[in-house]
Amino acid sequence: KLPTMKMLLSLIALLSAALIANAAPPTCYSRVLSLSKEITESFKELQTSKAVDSCVEMMPSLYLDIHNYCVLAKLRDFVAYPRCERVLEVSELKEKARSLYTIMISYCRRDLVFLTDDCSALENPILPPVEPS
Repeated sequence: KLPTMKMLLSLIALLSAALIANAAPPTCYSRVLSLSKEITESFKELQTSKAVDSCVEMMPSLYLDIHNYCVLAKLRDFVAYPRCERVLEVSELKEKARSLYTIMISYCRRDLVFLTDDCSALENPILPPVEPS
């Protein structure tokens, strides 16, 4: 009985540690990283959606790399884009982009490190190859 009890207590301790690790609040960096990925993915979906207005085809590309200083100008340009105001998905995406910009220039200003300022890399990103599944 005693070894079973020790194993049960060990299992409970392990599960508790896993829950505590997952409950940690996100860092500024992790929040910016996840939001930039979410925005990039949403933009890709928006471009391939059949239900969206043709103005989306004319929008500037939106690939975000938060390690590139030019991402701040890219976000400003995207939010200021004058067309597609009536497309709900575009308005929602612009709101997310506005939030990311605000987080980056105010809340996380001291936590972020820009590794490059290559603006062309945001226009024509070299994406890693997709591994076959």
